Amino acid sequence: MLTPETLKSLASDSVHAGKAQVGVPVYDRAAVTPGIVHFGVGNFFRAHLANYVDRVLSLPENASDPQARQWGIIGVGLRESPRALRKAEDFVAQDGLYSLTEAATGGARDIRVLGALKGYLLAPREGEKVLALLASPETRIVSLTITEGGYNIDETPGPNRGKFRLKTRAVAEDLADSGHPKTVFGFVAEGMRRRRAAGLGGVTILSCDNLRHNGDVSRKAFLGYAQALDPELAAWMEANCTFPNAMVDRITPSVSQETMDRLNARSGLQDLQPLLAEDFTQWVVEDKFAAGRPAFEKVGVQFSDQVSAFEHAKIRMLNCSHLILSAAGMLMGVDLVHDVLAYPQLRRFVDDVLDRDVIPTLQAPPGVDLVAYKDTILTRFANKAMADQVARIAADATSKAQVFWTETVRSVLENPDHDPSRIITMQALLLELLRGRREDGTLFELEEPALDEAQLEIAHYEGLDESPGKEREVFTLPAFDSWRDLMTPELEDRISRERRRLRCLGVLEALAAPSA
Repeated sequence: MLTPETLKSLASDSVHAGKAQVGVPVYDRAAVTPGIVHFGVGNFFRAHLANYVDRVLSLPENASDPQARQWGIIGVGLRESPRALRKAEDFVAQDGLYSLTEAATGGARDIRVLGALKGYLLAPREGEKVLALLASPETRIVSLTITEGGYNIDETPGPNRGKFRLKTRAVAEDLADSGHPKTVFGFVAEGMRRRRAAGLGGVTILSCDNLRHNGDVSRKAFLGYAQALDPELAAWMEANCTFPNAMVDRITPSVSQETMDRLNARSGLQDLQPLLAEDFTQWVVEDKFAAGRPAFEKVGVQFSDQVSAFEHAKIRMLNCSHLILSAAGMLMGVDLVHDVLAYPQLRRFVDDVLDRDVIPTLQAPPGVDLVAYKDTILTRFANKAMADQVARIAADATSKAQVFWTETVRSVLENPDHDPSRIITMQALLLELLRGRREDGTLFELEEPALDEAQLEIAHYEGLDESPGKEREVFTLPAFDSWRDLMTPELEDRISRERRRLRCLGVLEALAAPSA
């Protein structure tokens, strides 16, 4: 098992047991104290934020700087599933250590053991410890990867659109018993209440999720909850906490048992939680930190007051096309992103969406050529070493479509002179994905936390030609909320006809033969 004792043997031998060379933390982990509390310890966080913190800790000039060592991370899990319990046990057993293998498209590998994660708490079982940590004067950043749909913002057209939803069961329960929270909003609010009572300052609440204006969304969510709990607390948080916007980018595929065995065989480690990522990584963030931050600018992080431009480019190009490819792959029964992209029909369709529907309506970030950026994205998708599973990307497609597709869909539908055919095909692919049946007739399950039981039943409806009224119910699904005001009966008819084509012809033939 990977432990602090393992690090000693790795440090003494540049090559471990005849295996690949493995880098180890060059800093004294025992001297690192936690300054960051992170909610949502998934693969992306471990390969992105935790990786940047590890690199800062590794800077030679920080070896003798006590302040630089105050940025260790304590991870927090909010769920109590068998998988979450196992993760917690693994992190505790390995003292937060894990290996990261960075794989380049050309086949090169870099393997390092990361040590920035100093502890892990499972909130359902250790809630008071989490609250004490949030209220600690040493904690200065609360970071988040709680998924695109985890911010509980109402996207339904109407007076509450864009507001924090107070009537969900979990939120209502937290508001009724704020001293024993279950949601991230309840934990942060109670932690901030304790800080205020103790006369401490605020913290930076830092979203690392793929959201447009993720800092603004975080601010709206956390202040919305706090306002409902205690308006004075909300006012204090607004005055003392900051919510930087940030654009994050790195492909980190799921790690199956087979992948885990392969990674460990290459490294020579017995790592319970090995991690794989591409060699590309990007983080553009506003420099708005309430209580200091690590020297991220020294390890490749770009600070900018134009984050939204980078964010829009990434979400509308990379995430948009990622979801298209994954929806198609799920329907075709093709498991890996690079295999889906290898089909000329799909490559051409994604090229057309980006070239005709996205790039013409997108402001390029400073110094970025959007066509070159598109080519970089598709090269990254073609990286076979990632073996990135389409099921991972297709999960929570309802929420992702609202985040990744909305601006493009709206820009096309609001322009009467723009050809909407590709946007129609995208929506048809999404509905067929939500139906949960492949081209060969086999069923598959998706994680769709944004849909309740009644909505899942609507999504799974099979008979496109049996009941026109029933068929149209799919357009009540929340996937359409962000552009519902632009939907017309004619548009719904065209999407339904495209669904029939996808079912009759299959994805590849339907894309090769343009719809009428």
